[in-house]
Amino acid sequence: MFTLALLQMRVVGGEPERNLQRAETLLAEAAAHGAQCALLPEAMDLGWTHPSCRCAAEPIPGGIPCRRLAAAARTHGLYVCAGLVERDGELVYNAAVILDPAGQVILKHRKLNELEIGHPYYAQGDRLNVCRTPLGTLGLLICADGLARDRVLAQALGYMGADVILSPSAWAVDADHDNRKDPYGGLWRRAYTPVARDFAVWIASVSNVGWITAGPWQGKQCIGCSQVVAPTGEEVLLGPYGVDAETILYVDIAAPERPARGGAWAGHWEAQARIAGERQPMTNDQ
Repeated sequence: MFTLALLQMRVVGGEPERNLQRAETLLAEAAAHGAQCALLPEAMDLGWTHPSCRCAAEPIPGGIPCRRLAAAARTHGLYVCAGLVERDGELVYNAAVILDPAGQVILKHRKLNELEIGHPYYAQGDRLNVCRTPLGTLGLLICADGLARDRVLAQALGYMGADVILSPSAWAVDADHDNRKDPYGGLWRRAYTPVARDFAVWIASVSNVGWITAGPWQGKQCIGCSQVVAPTGEEVLLGPYGVDAETILYVDIAAPERPARGGAWAGHWEAQARIAGERQPMTNDQ
């Protein structure tokens, strides 16, 4: 078992120094609380679709944002997962990394299912992978990757043996959104729950908070509502909502025994469906 900290932090578009300083402060707090792994939002250095990415994106692992997060991982003995904007030659990617407690990048992912409004800013990712750690096997998605048709990307990580899927995100709503009338989170609950339950995998997603000040979603607000879904499909954590709802959320993760592998998944699902059918209550017609 390990403690995962979800850093639902304020991200200010185009201000990497300010964002990195905030991340370092929150990482120190998470480590002091006893977390072994910390999850940061999507594009936490520059902000999602902020136009500054065209000139300010830096390479991974050699750029300043990745190096500073690596230093924090070493200082605090933490696994750190964070969304970063990556420059690779002439191309810019919406990327994410997992750093081990030695500060080494042990997994890098480039977003695959980018929303169309992000296409002018970010190049196309082209692969998925997992990394095996003492905490368990970790998979990595970025935000809308979890919404790919038929949940194919999250399912692929399940087939790869992920015990925990980490997803840096940036969830935004219109400025006049009324969360009392339309509570945020159902979209992600519908995306995560079936995969978590079918593959007995934890799914943890953290979103930033703060106003979006430039780019195609200028004027929208990021509102947190970070989520964790357990291998049973049960939502065990929902972060607070709001443009000012910066916080650290904690959840204890116990990786379950893998119930199947490869072609054995079909038999596992058939058995689960049979058990579920046997548990259905009798109706008046039965």
